[in-house]
Amino acid sequence: MFRVLIVEDDEQIASIIAGELSRYGYEAQRVSDFAQIKLEFLRLQPDLVIMDINLPLYDGFYWCRQIRTVSTVPIIFLSARTGEMDQVLAIENGGDDYITKPFSLEVLRAKIRSVLRRTYGAYAVPSDRHKSLWEVDGLVFDEERNSVSWGEQHTELSLTEFRLLKCLARKAGRIVTREELLSALWDDVSFVDDNTLTVNVARVRRRLQDIGLVGVIETKRGQGYALVLGGAKHA
Repeated sequence: MFRVLIVEDDEQIASIIAGELSRYGYEAQRVSDFAQIKLEFLRLQPDLVIMDINLPLYDGFYWCRQIRTVSTVPIIFLSARTGEMDQVLAIENGGDDYITKPFSLEVLRAKIRSVLRRTYGAYAVPSDRHKSLWEVDGLVFDEERNSVSWGEQHTELSLTEFRLLKCLARKAGRIVTREELLSALWDDVSFVDDNTLTVNVARVRRRLQDIGLVGVIETKRGQGYALVLGGAKHA
């Protein structure tokens, strides 16, 4: 069963689409928080997105670009805008198809089937690519690329740096002891200079600074480190 995320703020239209998709065997999910569409995408992990252009706060083009920082999942734009330039912008911002309102549900289903065939193959199991992504307090981790993103900013880490940050993120807001980190990062800690951990923490801090996160790894003297993202703001 393919999971489809519906990003549409018109309650009636969203309900009609969800009902139609459910009737034809899709798992239809609807965005509930239009200020956190990227995070809802990561939480629900859909196989396809239906995206309206006119949305509260930011338009569909913005959210399409946000999703494209973490996934290549197909996105079909749905809009009352009929101009050619809007359709060009939809494609240039990462969309796969464009449907104008009012629309036929039969046409919508046909376009969904078509884009799913192109993306996953006629009989293929839906890809798990985006399921290697996970998020902690707005910081998005990509397990396949050893990279993280914060808002529209993105940085790649070495394997050791990524594993270190991952250890801190799994216990976000709590202290992770130096012993825990050393054991998680190196098989035989007896041959690891304690300063090596300090150096790697400094490197991860620089990587996070590059994407706008300053001071989020706190040193707990005599204990270890804590990743504190709660007060961090998106630029």
